[in-house]
Amino acid sequence: MTPAADPNPLNRPATWKWTICGLLLLASAINYMDRQTLANAAVRITREFHLSQAQYGNIEAVFAYAFAAGSVVFGWLADRFSVRWLYAVVLTMWSLAGLATGFVRDEQELLWCRMALGFFEAGHWPCAIRTTRALLDPRERSLGNSVLQSGTSIGAIITPLIMTGLMTSELGSWRVAFQTVGATGFVWLILWFTLVRKSDLPAPVRVRDNPDKNAEQSLWSILFSRRMMVIFVVIAGINTTWQILRAWLPKILQEGRGYTESETLYFTSAWYLATDVGCLGAGALAVWLGRGKLSVHAARVIVFAGCGALCASCAITPWLDKGWILLAVLLLAGAGALGVFPLYHAFTQDLSGRHQGKITGIAGVVAWVLPAQAQKFFGVLADRTHSFDQGLMLAAFLPLIAVLPLWLFWENKSDRTITPHQP
Repeated sequence: MTPAADPNPLNRPATWKWTICGLLLLASAINYMDRQTLANAAVRITREFHLSQAQYGNIEAVFAYAFAAGSVVFGWLADRFSVRWLYAVVLTMWSLAGLATGFVRDEQELLWCRMALGFFEAGHWPCAIRTTRALLDPRERSLGNSVLQSGTSIGAIITPLIMTGLMTSELGSWRVAFQTVGATGFVWLILWFTLVRKSDLPAPVRVRDNPDKNAEQSLWSILFSRRMMVIFVVIAGINTTWQILRAWLPKILQEGRGYTESETLYFTSAWYLATDVGCLGAGALAVWLGRGKLSVHAARVIVFAGCGALCASCAITPWLDKGWILLAVLLLAGAGALGVFPLYHAFTQDLSGRHQGKITGIAGVVAWVLPAQAQKFFGVLADRTHSFDQGLMLAAFLPLIAVLPLWLFWENKSDRTITPHQP
């Protein structure tokens, strides 16, 4: 049985929950603006600090490990305290970390700033996913998660354009872009506290205060359940592919295919526009299919498989030279790579309301440990082969592989007898 949404806050118009989803979209955009400044300035920074591909991969790995640690910490906090305040704290801290990156003097200081950024950015997802679960019913969550997730693309679309305007021919002009982007988070805080009251997102009821303590499974029974194992496999696969594409695309285009910095920045914006279309389209398509004869689960799996197939098209890029075919394939792969995420979040929201933050956080550890190793391996492989093609081809198939456990192991046979209109 799919769990129902938590009760809506009182005295709020029906459109309010979607307004808050729009605010979550903005938070995701800011999250990715701070994250993507490094990828967009990667060539300049590696030149200034004399970094090899492996060293750059290590910087991305440090961010990933810190993100994994932050996922556990903030996942636990999101289930214990009101996300109204927790969200504000994590956004403030990651904005300060992004701002501080504009003042680093060497590789070591850059590593520390990226570590802080990764740790506090991890708090965004437990807070945001807990919020959409509280406000939306099960059939709306794929679309609500698409709105939330699409903010990552919007932020990544905007960031190259900002950096194009702020970076000059001077090698170190990337610093101003980091400082400018880092400061944008403070505007969001004003909107958040204006639109969300204390009573809208109260602190979750703790187990000892809950008269119906056995209403939901314990955290341990969930973590060792069949469905949680599926979640671990799925997020490890899809996030590895996404993080490889996100972090290395500018280098692949500039150093791998000979595009200029300006051409790369403009295409990067177009690429993230394609990922946004894929993200919103996947959520909307899953909702539409789920309203017909298909169950909610079947609709999600079908759309997930379609996104995985789009992403797998990236495997042919080693045989493509610089040109429009290469760029078109990268656009399709990007749409599929992000399109799987709102569906993944909807699956996690089916597991538990009381433990939603911890589930998101613990899955986040798996989501980032493998990408951290993959980033280092990708850099070492690129140094060894003097090409990004082999690593890109390996990453392309992971989302398509991830659909198999969802199809084979998510539902019991008894689950399949539930009609699509059952709560």
